[in-house]
Amino acid sequence: MGTVSEARSGQSTVLVVMGVSGVGKTTIARSLAARLGWDFADGDEFHPQANIDKMASGHPLTDEDRWPWLRAIATWITDHGASGQGGVVACSALKRAYRDILRGPGVVFVYLAGDRATIARRIGARHGHFMPSSLLDSQLAALEPPDPDESAITVDVGAGPSQIVDQVVRQLRSVPGSASATVSRNRVTPG
Repeated sequence: MGTVSEARSGQSTVLVVMGVSGVGKTTIARSLAARLGWDFADGDEFHPQANIDKMASGHPLTDEDRWPWLRAIATWITDHGASGQGGVVACSALKRAYRDILRGPGVVFVYLAGDRATIARRIGARHGHFMPSSLLDSQLAALEPPDPDESAITVDVGAGPSQIVDQVVRQLRSVPGSASATVSRNRVTPG
């Protein structure tokens, strides 16, 4: 019996926890990685300093700013997909074109969706992050939720982190490449 991290193609599963700033991508991705026993990466760590400085000064990134960042994350995804380990990365992946760069065998997007008021409250309450709340509207304007043909799980962020993680693990069972998975201790295995 293999694990979900052994997708049908022989690739490991890599979850890309996506959404606008403030939905809890890092918290959920870290919790998923811990629950599944997989590696974790924060997409923010892949940004070059110029991108961080631009966002910190209140300017949204352009597509040209994002391409190198997305390619760096895609490399991490490919490496983890080929490793047999599995992985979870937090990455905004707001547009389908961005997800197309990240997409590959075994990649499943976890879209954290929420209403503007809830997300704005969360952004306002966090400290020490380079993304100011003033950029939320530009992120919401750029957001293209996953289409039905994308391998994606959508979860509302209104619940607490542990409930969100439980819901993702349950829904992961029905995602192509991880069909009829069952949860065992720190692993998700096909049943």
